[in-house]
Amino acid sequence: MRGLYSLLLRILSPVLLGWMALRARRAGGRWSVLGAARFGRYGRTGRGPGAVWVHAVSLGETRAAQPLIRALMDRGHRVLLTHLTATGRAEGERAYAAELADGRLCQDWLPYDFPGATRRFMRHHRPAVGVLIERELWPNLVHAAVDAGVPLVLASARMSESSLRMTLRLGALLRPAYGALARTYAQSLPDARRLERAGARQVAVSGNFKFDLQPDRERMARGASFAARLDRRVVVIASTREGEDALFIEAIRQQLGPRHARGAAADRPPLFILVPRHPQRFETAAGLLRAAGISFVRRSRLLALGDDSTTAVEACRDADVVLGDTLGEMAWYYACAQVAIVGGSFAPLGGQNFIEASAQGRPVLVGPHTAHFEQAVGDALAAGAIARAADPDQAVRQALRWLDDPARLRGMGEAAGDWVRQHAGAVARVVDGIEALLTRAPPRPPGS
Repeated sequence: MRGLYSLLLRILSPVLLGWMALRARRAGGRWSVLGAARFGRYGRTGRGPGAVWVHAVSLGETRAAQPLIRALMDRGHRVLLTHLTATGRAEGERAYAAELADGRLCQDWLPYDFPGATRRFMRHHRPAVGVLIERELWPNLVHAAVDAGVPLVLASARMSESSLRMTLRLGALLRPAYGALARTYAQSLPDARRLERAGARQVAVSGNFKFDLQPDRERMARGASFAARLDRRVVVIASTREGEDALFIEAIRQQLGPRHARGAAADRPPLFILVPRHPQRFETAAGLLRAAGISFVRRSRLLALGDDSTTAVEACRDADVVLGDTLGEMAWYYACAQVAIVGGSFAPLGGQNFIEASAQGRPVLVGPHTAHFEQAVGDALAAGAIARAADPDQAVRQALRWLDDPARLRGMGEAAGDWVRQHAGAVARVVDGIEALLTRAPPRPPGS
């Protein structure tokens, strides 16, 4: 079955590469779609064998993997970090600039899942162990790792019911890949059971890496300072996805209209911070704000003015919205706000990470579509740390009601912080498992 898959991959490769090129053009950034590394060809000499290879496909996985990568480097391990998307690679370059400079971490593209490309990747980098984040499993990549004697770990793993159904339909192809994993660390017990049905062995429930992610303290301090000087209540609408921006902008327009009409100084409208998930939609969101007649200022302009300088604060005085058109600043955005609405969950897209907001003690509203965070959402709802809204309009109205209820804000914020602390520890469990695998025999050259 893997041979048939590889044949189809080769036959369809012009279409798939064309799709990648189109995606890269729309998204922007450095994708290197036809670069040599994408095909497992590396002109430079490798950094030497023995690194812990961590694959974080895109932006979300790269952020989720940060506590794991930090823990590995703190224990003296060199790390090879790979990606498939430009946003993931850019976040890695930003987050690990010092480690890239001193050689403790190196980055590369993960090659496409052609048999030869994956074999060349293993031969060039010769990792001691591989860690795949959340659900990134490729049949030829797994086969090449097994052939090279590189044990693979699937960490902070999740699998929805729909993903399980698809995996079972492709059982002859994917079951051997899941079965070849040395260890699988699931986010929750339901995830673990579904992964076992998919064919994974040595499955343990370790928890979600996102609970161990430490917010950037410097950005948090700057965000809190900015909010204090602004002296205005703030709602952040974070990680909005396709189709959600327009709905939230309309909800903001409807809520701000009556407040502006009253014009009372004592009823100064709150400031909204709208943060689209993907940078290619920053301009689209700006156009929607203009069309709605909503005054806004870009976060990039505030940075140009001096971040939390007096000039930057003044630029927000008469704005209704700050458009979050920067990357890597979620800690700043959440630190500015009293309430967080987390997107990706108001359209059938599975939801986005809300744990980072909860870690800062922010009351959170999510939408009805949270399949990617099923267990976390259920637990947080039970703990009183978050609430669910049916649609963007209801979410905005609920956020504004919370702003008028300081006791409710304080209680939910404390519940959020407690809930995150209770679920921390996944990284330590996984790192212990990785180090146990590292005591085994070193990987052999492919084909030996």
